Amino acid sequence: MKIKRIFNWQVFLCILLIALSALVYFIHYLVFRDLHHILIYLIGDIAFVFIEVMLVTLVLHQLLHYREKRVLLNKLNMVIGTFFTEVGTELLRICSAFDQNTANVTQYLVVNNDWSDKEFARVKKHIEKHEAQIDSKKNGLGEMKKYLVAKRQFLLNLLENPNLLEHESFTDLLWAVFHLTDELAYRIDFSRLPETDYQHLSGDIKRAYYQLTVQWLAYMKHLKQSYPYLFSLAMRTNPFDPNAKVEVGKIDEK
Repeated sequence: MKIKRIFNWQVFLCILLIALSALVYFIHYLVFRDLHHILIYLIGDIAFVFIEVMLVTLVLHQLLHYREKRVLLNKLNMVIGTFFTEVGTELLRICSAFDQNTANVTQYLVVNNDWSDKEFARVKKHIEKHEAQIDSKKNGLGEMKKYLVAKRQFLLNLLENPNLLEHESFTDLLWAVFHLTDELAYRIDFSRLPETDYQHLSGDIKRAYYQLTVQWLAYMKHLKQSYPYLFSLAMRTNPFDPNAKVEVGKIDEK
């Protein structure tokens, strides 16, 4: 009923505007008695309507959409930054401890100020090719469970943000972490699991670990481009750099 009421209002407005336009043209004819002049400008205006529609829909609309998307992405990057501060960075450290092939990727992820966009793209390709060898039988599942269960409410609060629907890859990361949390929460004794269950948990860790790494690299690129002071702290807390120290040394002082 409400939609029908709006439609009726729009139809009435269109009829009114057309009637007013016709009235003005009629007054113009009564005053100047020049139908030829009226038709010249009327046809010219109608012809320009198509160009105007093109400019509004294809150009102006796209520019506004691009601007809105950039504003939204900046807000999403704030959310992503909060995620890595509260959960992601430490979870990367925990996950990497299960990767028997971690040295193959860690050496490429020591980000510094000299990295260009090409370097970020090159490392991303390497990450995508990296085949993590996760061994969930390593002692540490209990620590991971305790950590993730403690962060469950924070992760739930992130999912309540409707803007996350615009960032599909980060949403996939959250679901991978949620799934891993649930899998671990349902298990009590990690020392007596069947081999097939260890393999299943290894797959869950691998999925979350891969998506965490890709999102972390993208976030580091964003910080380097937009927030150098935050990038400096992120470098000094890099979970992949064994020599990273949060304290600023004399060499780093400027």
